[in-house]
Amino acid sequence: MSVVRGARRGVAVMIAACLLVSCSGEERAAPGEQPPAEQSPTERLSEPPTDAPAEELPEIPATDAATLAAQLDRAGEVLRARDAASDDVRRAAELHQLAVRSLASGRPGFRRQVLRSLHPRTARTVRGDIRAAELLQSMTDPQPRLPDWRIVEPPPPAELRAHYRRAQRRTGVDWTYLAAIHLVETRMGRIRGTSTAGAQGPMQFLPTTWDLYGEGGDINDPGDAILAAGRLLRAHGAPGDMDRALWHYNPSERYVGAVREYARTMQQMPAAYRGYWHWRVLYRHRSGTHVLPVGYPEEPAVPLPQD
Repeated sequence: MSVVRGARRGVAVMIAACLLVSCSGEERAAPGEQPPAEQSPTERLSEPPTDAPAEELPEIPATDAATLAAQLDRAGEVLRARDAASDDVRRAAELHQLAVRSLASGRPGFRRQVLRSLHPRTARTVRGDIRAAELLQSMTDPQPRLPDWRIVEPPPPAELRAHYRRAQRRTGVDWTYLAAIHLVETRMGRIRGTSTAGAQGPMQFLPTTWDLYGEGGDINDPGDAILAAGRLLRAHGAPGDMDRALWHYNPSERYVGAVREYARTMQQMPAAYRGYWHWRVLYRHRSGTHVLPVGYPEEPAVPLPQD
């Protein structure tokens, strides 16, 4: 991931390589706070596996339009199925991630062919993800060296969703925006590292900004960081003016647009959340895109085949 500097926020946002191309802490309930809402059937599934082994690359999408559209439709069916096996969900999410990455950077004519061939439900999701990918890709260039990060297993999706919902109850910010920011900033907690501007934690706060919105919490704790993000957004116009609030999180119209696309997709298709949770850390290096597996840098980065 390359780094994008937010002038007013003063944060170098870690959005680089996560272009689609998807630290664990226990939630601290406040005195008298109600427990999280009952989980949906999707969330009651057994805990999914995290990233595949480092040597196991995600399935590479097809290069002809009809086959790729069929792959994306099958992936969409799996992600929407409440009884889908965890490994099937992971593979579907990874295929979707790589397909969208390819479509965002590929030939417009090929993209139109694929989109015309998709089921309407799948097409809506893919279009939004392509728009987000294009916006994020335009913010960064491929980097000359791999990043000084650690890649760790993220908190389970049900745990994170409880944090998002808790922040929504307390701040009024829809949970999908918090999940979308988390996805863009650190791939939902997979990336551990301090940005070049000094931003820290799963939601990438500068310590000075954390002092304003952290309320004594731990900048590296996912529950505390997600709640602080909600406070920051509320202080700048959320939930009534989300574009303005997101701009204060990072003053880039492209950043705002990408976060908005992911949030809208989760609002229209809540099952998209568990797909995003499985998205892997992809890093745009000058030699090509690399998968940064859990365990990186001890586990080496794995180059994807060239498009």
